[in-house]
Amino acid sequence: KYESILEANPDINLVRGMARFKNANTLVVKKTNGDETEVHADRILLAVGARSAIPTIPGLAGTPYWTSTEALVAEEMPEHLLVLGGSVIALELAQAFRHLGAKVTVIARSTLLSKDDPAIGEALKPIFEDEGINVLTHSSTQTITHDGKTFMVNLKDSEVRGDRLLVATGRQANTNALDLEKIGVKMDQQGRIIIDDHMRTSVKHVYAAGDCTTQPQFVYVAAAAGTRAARNMTGDDIAIDLSVMPAVIFTTPQVATVGLTEQQAKHQSLDVQ
Repeated sequence: KYESILEANPDINLVRGMARFKNANTLVVKKTNGDETEVHADRILLAVGARSAIPTIPGLAGTPYWTSTEALVAEEMPEHLLVLGGSVIALELAQAFRHLGAKVTVIARSTLLSKDDPAIGEALKPIFEDEGINVLTHSSTQTITHDGKTFMVNLKDSEVRGDRLLVATGRQANTNALDLEKIGVKMDQQGRIIIDDHMRTSVKHVYAAGDCTTQPQFVYVAAAAGTRAARNMTGDDIAIDLSVMPAVIFTTPQVATVGLTEQQAKHQSLDVQ
């Protein structure tokens, strides 16, 4: 979509490869042909995104599981889709496959949408069940096996079988190969880059935006943060205000939220009705 812009602008150089920090102003890029080149800059923006986080469940690694990437390009309908996770992506895809005719079982470690207001997950669960989706909450997955045809998910007290398994247990920032510790860029325990409302990291001239940061993972947040970061890197002083950020989950019915949850408001010592 954007490559024509790069080609038309002689002041933008595209280098394909994997980058890591040599020092605070120098990146070493290992190109696709194996060669390495150094890139020097006085401002750097990290917009490396995130990937599906794969849990360390015994047996899972050697199976042909799906992430959202494979699920969205699948050309054959599963007979019985097992969905591991209770987050936004898990629920959107679980319901979509059910509407397309597949039998679906959702296996969630805690509740549905556990990071949101508890009332939302409580409302969605019976709606999913009325549509014929088997919803297993508070289910701890012990092992996963695949015999060449069928997935077997062993829970604490039962076993679930299906011909396809979708792993949708969250996202992981693509920061591990950058050597950010070398230059002092601070991250949280999940490896997400900590930024302020101007998209600045703990290193003065290094900025970050999008799913690799501690900001909410929505495409419009990434777009707003990216443009503000670019302007701040070139002399502006623009903050991003997420206090009344609208969000939507594309289930049926849709889940729309805006502003603080009740829990967040109480945490800020606000009086909540």
